Amino acid sequence: MESAEIRRRWLRFFEERGHLVVPSASLIADDPTLLLVPAGMVPFKPYFLGEVKPPAQRVTSVQKCVRTPDIEEVGKTTRHGTFFQMCGNFSFGDYFKEGAIRFAWELLTNSLEDGGYGLEADRLWITVYEEDDEAEQIWRDVIGVPAERIQRLGKGPNFWSMGVPGPCGPCSEINYDRGPEFGEEGGPAVNDERYVEIWNLVFMQYLRGPGEGKEDFPILGELPTKNIDTGLGLERLAMILQGVQNMYETDTLRVVMDRATELTGVRYGADHGSDVSLRVVADHIRTSVMLIGDGVTPGNEGRGYVLRRIMRRAIRNMRLLGATGPVVAELADTVITKMGEQYPELITDRQRIETVALAEEAAFLKTLKAGTNILDTAITDAKSAGGKVLAGDKAFLLHDTWGFPIDLTLEMAAEQGLSVDEDGFRRLMKEQRDKAKADARSKKTGHADLSAYREVADNSGSTEFTGYGSTEGESTVVGLLVDGVPSPAASEGDEVEVVLDRTPFYAEGGGQLADQGRIRLDSGAVIQVRDVQQPVPGVSVHKGSVQVGEVTLGATAYAAIDVTRRRAIARAHSATHLTHQALRDALGPTAAQAGSENSPGRFRFDFGSPAAVPGTVLTDVEQQINEVLARELDVQAEVMSIDEAKKQGAIAEFGEKYGERVRVVTIGDFSKELCGGTHVHNTAQLGLVKLLGESSIGSGVRRIEALVGVDAYNFLAKEHTVVAQLQELVKGRSEELPEKVAAMLGKLKDAEKEIEKFRAEKVLQASAGLVDSAKDVRGVALVTGQVPDGTSADDLRRLVLDVRGRIPGDRPAVVALFTTANGRPLTVIATNEAARERGLKAGDLVRTAAKTLGGGGGGKPDVAQGGGQNPAAVGDAVAAVERLVAETA
Repeated sequence: MESAEIRRRWLRFFEERGHLVVPSASLIADDPTLLLVPAGMVPFKPYFLGEVKPPAQRVTSVQKCVRTPDIEEVGKTTRHGTFFQMCGNFSFGDYFKEGAIRFAWELLTNSLEDGGYGLEADRLWITVYEEDDEAEQIWRDVIGVPAERIQRLGKGPNFWSMGVPGPCGPCSEINYDRGPEFGEEGGPAVNDERYVEIWNLVFMQYLRGPGEGKEDFPILGELPTKNIDTGLGLERLAMILQGVQNMYETDTLRVVMDRATELTGVRYGADHGSDVSLRVVADHIRTSVMLIGDGVTPGNEGRGYVLRRIMRRAIRNMRLLGATGPVVAELADTVITKMGEQYPELITDRQRIETVALAEEAAFLKTLKAGTNILDTAITDAKSAGGKVLAGDKAFLLHDTWGFPIDLTLEMAAEQGLSVDEDGFRRLMKEQRDKAKADARSKKTGHADLSAYREVADNSGSTEFTGYGSTEGESTVVGLLVDGVPSPAASEGDEVEVVLDRTPFYAEGGGQLADQGRIRLDSGAVIQVRDVQQPVPGVSVHKGSVQVGEVTLGATAYAAIDVTRRRAIARAHSATHLTHQALRDALGPTAAQAGSENSPGRFRFDFGSPAAVPGTVLTDVEQQINEVLARELDVQAEVMSIDEAKKQGAIAEFGEKYGERVRVVTIGDFSKELCGGTHVHNTAQLGLVKLLGESSIGSGVRRIEALVGVDAYNFLAKEHTVVAQLQELVKGRSEELPEKVAAMLGKLKDAEKEIEKFRAEKVLQASAGLVDSAKDVRGVALVTGQVPDGTSADDLRRLVLDVRGRIPGDRPAVVALFTTANGRPLTVIATNEAARERGLKAGDLVRTAAKTLGGGGGGKPDVAQGGGQNPAAVGDAVAAVERLVAETA
């Protein structure tokens, strides 16, 4: 039976039995704690945790999963793989143990004609949790499994939880006896290689507390609603139904190994080393296709790194098998055709998947040969010197220059009997990351491999920047990427990255934001440019979208920037130079630039300073800047040697690299800096500069934010309006405003204190009456009631604790009071020590009340708080608390 049919039968079986069929969620986990979905129940966690209401009480799915912790073992054993499919059926408060067990037995043992899998019943062995008498009784007495084929195991293998406080419960596993050729008899407790687990039934019936590991945690009690979570490994069942030795020989992986055999001429089964490589290729290529299909793209971080790592392991193993050219296209095509039987979207998205995969292969193949030679040399040198460790800087060089994932270096070094200085490698990686902000790095590289940009540079040379003297001009499209992948053409609506042979667009750099504008082609196509970056030196990449028509590689284009934006940025950039010089005049040369951003009408400037800059100094700096504007100084740019620039006293700009020839921007006799940005022609064009203030952004680094030109004028105009309004309100002159406003705030604070004191006293006046209303519930003094709407949570808590304190300590007492605030019900419940000794915990009581109110809550055993959505249910919540007190006491 093929895998696609196993999947179809699973979904059909449970759909016929009232389950809602839910499509597999994306492999990209919708969970900030996970990169990828590692288990079939992950998409259903919010339902089990009560965070979201499930779409139905009975649900079934076949979920795509990826696990990579044991990636180095893939291929070496026949049990490890990175991608798998988990068939699951779930019950949220519907059927429980007997229902789940009946369904599992029926589907596994029903004949093929009746829609089952046709497994022989006498080859199925059952394990149950050692304390789960109920599950064993169902298997033995209801299903009819002989007692000798039911084994009890401990908490480690047969008890499940999410690893955090929450739902948990015992498991029951169904195992298939593959026969004496797989080892000794004795059941799964003795030999899990012969008695392979195929289906795990989890009975979520308890609530667990905090603890470490799989076993060290307390069971807090029974869940009010019991759930079912089961998982059947599709690949494991396929292995049995297809009569093969391991999962690599099942239909969805064997077809990939066969294609790899055709491409390399290496037969599976002839040699252990070759078999390992063939298994790695089959597993990793299939996983890669599934990840790309769900939107993952190769990268150096997160899930992108996972994809890059497994793709490059697969490509390298094909080289070890003898492949000399590109192979990913044929292998990916095989996976898409086979897995497309289960996931038709792979067929629909074939072109995009293969384009991404091929681009990654091309990038890696270019560096693999050179990188391997460097690694081989480093290994030889290390061995010659009698060493057993490859230096961390060698591993870093391979990673940084040649794109070798550290895992690949570790693997290749281990094959030669060497370890790698991982600590040294990690240290160098950290130093590199610290040199540039993560957001800037990702913005510059985008989604494409840098080799795509390097190829453009090799073929067409650097982009000529014409923007110093013009704002528009003709050019030619020499590079085109669509969604991060090189392409010969792009259509309307596509997100593109365009490289021109010459451009007036300024690429972000030196703190200056990129130009925006439009690129028009002779064909009538129009590209709206949002950003321009230089991911590799000399290549300006215009990022935007195709608004109209089709863009083709080699087309003639006319590029025009947004002139208004450019001028506003130029004003900000020139103002940054003036601010830098004025700060150095005021604070000395230690006020060196540590970063900047020049955007339309505003800028920020970071500089070194051991302490905050006094307000008076900032005022003086601002005044000096604006006096320079009034002097109408010319702004000039000149290209000269770096030595000449230093002789003239030019200041180097933060974060920039300079060659032998540099551009120096001079503002009259006031400022001289090395700068590649765009500027005004005369300081008078700035109009006005307004410093908004300064603040700390790190140890010894301060930041000034400021407005320029019209933006500065608008800010001052608004402030003038606000001041005029305040003058009218307080009936005073502008210079009197601080004193008058401070006096008014003081009076307001005093009044708020009086009101708070009065409100608290009024709330506590109800204490005596509430104590008198206490009801005796099986020897427990139970005080319940609803206080006036609008009572704050703090006041309600104070009242509850005051009432509890008025009840004699030797009498068990529970105080549960309710109110409604902002349309939502709120409750606080407290217990005294005598009540807690009888098992009454405030947290349990609050959860019961809050559930009735349509919400949740929690807290400590002595006092807890909760809320909900339904104020009309307060009476029912009181009754629920009283029932729980009666049942517990």
